[in-house]
Amino acid sequence: MSQFDMSMVAKLALLPGVVKSSQAAANLIELWPLTDATQLDNDTKYGENLQVRMTQSLARIMTGQDVTIADAEFVYEGADEIPGRPQSIVDALLAANNAYDGLTGFPPDSDAIMQTVGDLEAGWDQEQCQVVQQILQAAVESLHTDETNHIDSSDIQALAERLSASIMLAYELGQAVGASRDDARKVLPILLVVNEFNDRVGIPRCYISDLQLQDLLVTCSQGQKQEAVVVFSEALAPLLEQEWEQHRVDVLWDPEEAQRKAKEDDERKSREALRAKFAHVPEDPNKPPVEL
Repeated sequence: MSQFDMSMVAKLALLPGVVKSSQAAANLIELWPLTDATQLDNDTKYGENLQVRMTQSLARIMTGQDVTIADAEFVYEGADEIPGRPQSIVDALLAANNAYDGLTGFPPDSDAIMQTVGDLEAGWDQEQCQVVQQILQAAVESLHTDETNHIDSSDIQALAERLSASIMLAYELGQAVGASRDDARKVLPILLVVNEFNDRVGIPRCYISDLQLQDLLVTCSQGQKQEAVVVFSEALAPLLEQEWEQHRVDVLWDPEEAQRKAKEDDERKSREALRAKFAHVPEDPNKPPVEL
């Protein structure tokens, strides 16, 4: 059984960037359980959008082609071909969605991992899949979490520890399968596996674009392990913070309030345009004031 380095996790949990990301996670988690119908609908839409964005990133790395968000949306909605677009892009998106939908539950068994690796053309062998499964199990056991995934959103220290474990897990898995910037496909299943881990330990799912992933892979090769993990954490943490802040904004979005603000903005712009239009006209001191 692989061992999970909890002493390193504890060090990562003290990094300022990790603490800030943990606060963003706390601000998001405190909204739950959602009871407002609009917020529930917003969160569902966020989840759908997350899958579209994730599968776009996966397909871009799988193909090396310019897979657009529109391509990903079409395939997510059921298309198996897109007029005017290469079939290789559609096939990669179909495979990415199969992988995204197929990897559920945690920790996944070896068959599920192998299927995900096959869908994403990641090139892991049987031994690497087994090592990954062992690392996943060791990570969960090291955190001593229960099946409810409950975590107090006010306990930033606990959140930082779980987030650090997630970051450490991503690093360890990448090393186990030999992921590098020159062969980024090897890391693709890890993006999905880490999100399943996050679900298991009660922290939000994350999103990493293909370009962000390429940059992160560079940090993993900088110096010895302890140094590389810190550099990797410092690069990843702000991306997580940004995603979780946006997730919270998306959940709290109120269409009626947004419409009201848009109307107010339009009226304000109209008043400003009128003032600018007549700014050159001399004021008549005898004319009563007019409210625009």
